[in-house]
Amino acid sequence: MPTTEQGKGVFTIEQLNIEGKRSGTGFVAHKAMLVNALSRALADRLVLFDFTIGRKGFLNYLKSLAGSNIVKIVPATSPASDGASESQTSAKKRLKVVCGSHTSHLDDGAWIKEPSAKGKGATPLTFAEVRICPSNAVKPNIGSLELAEALNRVLPFTAKDDNRPVLQCVNFIAKDGKLTLVSADGFRLAVFPIPFEGESDGQALISRDELKGIASALKQAKRARVSFEGEDVTKPSSLILDTELTRYKWVSIGGNFPEYEKLIPTELNCSAHFDTIEAIKATRTLKALSDNPKDYPIDLTIGNGKVAMANPDNTGQAEIPADTDGEGFIRIDGNYFADALKACGGMVDFKMTSPASPMLFSTDGYRLVVMPMVTEKAREYEKAKQEAKPTEATEPVEPEAAETAASEAAEVVAEAEAIAKGAKSRHKSGKRSKAKEPIAVA
Repeated sequence: MPTTEQGKGVFTIEQLNIEGKRSGTGFVAHKAMLVNALSRALADRLVLFDFTIGRKGFLNYLKSLAGSNIVKIVPATSPASDGASESQTSAKKRLKVVCGSHTSHLDDGAWIKEPSAKGKGATPLTFAEVRICPSNAVKPNIGSLELAEALNRVLPFTAKDDNRPVLQCVNFIAKDGKLTLVSADGFRLAVFPIPFEGESDGQALISRDELKGIASALKQAKRARVSFEGEDVTKPSSLILDTELTRYKWVSIGGNFPEYEKLIPTELNCSAHFDTIEAIKATRTLKALSDNPKDYPIDLTIGNGKVAMANPDNTGQAEIPADTDGEGFIRIDGNYFADALKACGGMVDFKMTSPASPMLFSTDGYRLVVMPMVTEKAREYEKAKQEAKPTEATEPVEPEAAETAASEAAEVVAEAEAIAKGAKSRHKSGKRSKAKEPIAVA
């Protein structure tokens, strides 16, 4: 199969497995089946025999055909038209399409746009190859709808920064009977494991851009099978996705994904279980009151059976009922909060440790870690909480142990300061600045 460079990885040609019968040098197939397969393909160019045509144009043409549900496609030599000049009478090889009383002859390159003088407007160099077979049996090892849902929940949290190609990918990890999809953008980390009956373990980093449209195609698929190839040092690993009509294959990009498991907080002392729909409504209200809807913070106060949400300047407040355990305060980027609520959906479990530590959203195995906005109010809240704790009697500390503890504390402070200096900040003229500590570094 030929391959094309796309995004940060190598996208191998798609294979459309059409169930049909051979007819001479061509084939006969059900129009509905052919339309279905073309609708699921992601590539812009379609390879039929030794012809290359535009997929979308050919798909629209097939949809417009009426009178029969059977389509015959065969390479043929089109006859010269009456009255043609001598230079026009030479036979030309074309792709003949017959459906009922409709017949057409398609030139090689039909519905394909060539680049303009400025090199723009050309049909992208992505290909789908049509293969005809009596039947295409796919033994499923993963739920197509479950995989589609997992992709929709992790793709929004890939990095947009071109300088961090690894974080622009989804990390696929097959291990211990689960296929885990992981993504991170430096401030958020999404993890979603789903049941998987693969024959062997595997791992592949696939660019976000190459996965666009796959979730929609999977929702139409009846069966899905995921496998990995080339997992040795001499050959890059590949992720293969088979459905009953289409095979997709991607080659993993180079690089190491962060050790994401270490980034998921485990020591959590405040939690809330609430409805994301009610929280989204409250978020929209607070967003409407903000001077900058694209860059607005929200203060969350958890406790007493509710989650209180407010703008930092107290221009708007909202409360939603929740099952709470413990009390806490944290500030979060409003857009990050809305994205987290949409990704989780339904009822969500929200957990946190302190106003300056990562917060965790989780539902049905899906976990999303989000970094907070560290503010002076958060520091004061944490300080007051520490001072409110009862003083406990402590044993004398040996001088040597005290010196070691002081040294370790200094190292932690130095590391925190280094992270803070490298953390991403948004500073706009006349706007409030905010800082968030990165979740992962590529």
